[in-house]
Amino acid sequence: MQEQKKPEQKKMNLIQLTFIVAVNMMGSGIIMLPTNMAHVGAISLLSWIVTALGSMAIAYGFAQAGIFNQRSGGMAAYAQDAYGRDGYFQVFFLYFLSLAIGNVAIGISAVGYLATFFPGLSATPISTCISVIALLWLTTVANFGGPSLTGKIGSVTVWGVIIPVGALSVIGWFWFSKETFAAAWNPHGLSIAQGMGSSIALTLWAFLGMESAAQNSAAVENPKRDVPLACLFGTLGAAVIYILSTTVIQGIVPNAELANSTGPFGLAFEHMFTPTVGRIIMALAVLACVGSLLGWQFTLAQTGKSAAEERMFPPFFARVNSMGAPITGMIVLGVLQTLLALSTISPTLSEQFSALVNLAVVTNVIPYIVALSALNVMMKSANIGPGVYKRNVVIVVIAMCYSVFALYAAGKDAVLGGMLVLGITYIIWGFLAPRFTAAPVTVSSSPEIKGAQRAAA
Repeated sequence: MQEQKKPEQKKMNLIQLTFIVAVNMMGSGIIMLPTNMAHVGAISLLSWIVTALGSMAIAYGFAQAGIFNQRSGGMAAYAQDAYGRDGYFQVFFLYFLSLAIGNVAIGISAVGYLATFFPGLSATPISTCISVIALLWLTTVANFGGPSLTGKIGSVTVWGVIIPVGALSVIGWFWFSKETFAAAWNPHGLSIAQGMGSSIALTLWAFLGMESAAQNSAAVENPKRDVPLACLFGTLGAAVIYILSTTVIQGIVPNAELANSTGPFGLAFEHMFTPTVGRIIMALAVLACVGSLLGWQFTLAQTGKSAAEERMFPPFFARVNSMGAPITGMIVLGVLQTLLALSTISPTLSEQFSALVNLAVVTNVIPYIVALSALNVMMKSANIGPGVYKRNVVIVVIAMCYSVFALYAAGKDAVLGGMLVLGITYIIWGFLAPRFTAAPVTVSSSPEIKGAQRAAA
């Protein structure tokens, strides 16, 4: 009697993976970006010059790394090529924590948008916390259907961003006012360097997600081709949309009004058309934010699964159902994020949200630097031509220098928090390291030392 073959798990294709990258970036990043940038003024738009170039360089580096290293694990697997198992764990654990922190921040943002339609959701800090926890568990359970279902849902929810933001980027120029834009340019009298630097961390937060194609490589049909392309296409598309939309909205909505808005794109369409259209756009923004959280929940679970398969995390994170979803790991992560959400019960919720975002940026950027620095080892091992080697080195150095500058721009509090997390990472690694370290030669087992001991006796 022949054994029945297990049905192959459905995996993502290039289009679905590109949508995951796009929704991971745009779903949570672009929605509140105009409001946050308006606090600085339109001069903050100059930061896109640095951020877009830096983010494309980072995406290019990950695309190249994905060609030379196709093992599961994404950035952690890249780091292992240069730094061994300890590098793998450092990158994995920091990135893992950054996703958990960022997911709670996204959940808080989504609840803020939903409160436009259901004010009771954020009436008190306790009700806000309960709403965030409910949303975190909703998106966790939605991922039980496996990578194929997540990709399909992501390809739908991303339209919650593409429709309003894309439409504003194209037709918004008919309502663009040079006078409104000029008045918003530099309301606080900042220098160009100050205006640019004050928004670097903010704009980088909008681009976090460019690496999600690499992190999900094990769930992709053709990772050698699809991971690099999805990484580049998703980042390039997001960069164009970010720059166009945040520029045009500064010329439609007066800066003071924009800075106080909880739904900047809905406000823009309200100025362009009617309040009803504005509320429709707000509903689409909610859809996009929930879709973004769904995509990040999947990426978080997939990151834990890859580490468990490498024996660097509890084995239950690697257990999957028939559709390829690591349900046990997802449930544990849901509990972890619930605990993080409970820590936000405070009257100063907005300040805690900002702190979560800054810490998420720092704990993301450190893995970026470590993983990208390993590309040199990969290229040497692959014996690539000198022309390609020099080009890749130049671009990756730009990516790493930008990442270091982003750490500086995140502020001392966020960097301090990141260093504390890094310290905890090495404490944990100290207990895991014996699994991967060869037993050292002891005094009693060394023939040379034994001979010396006998001679001394």
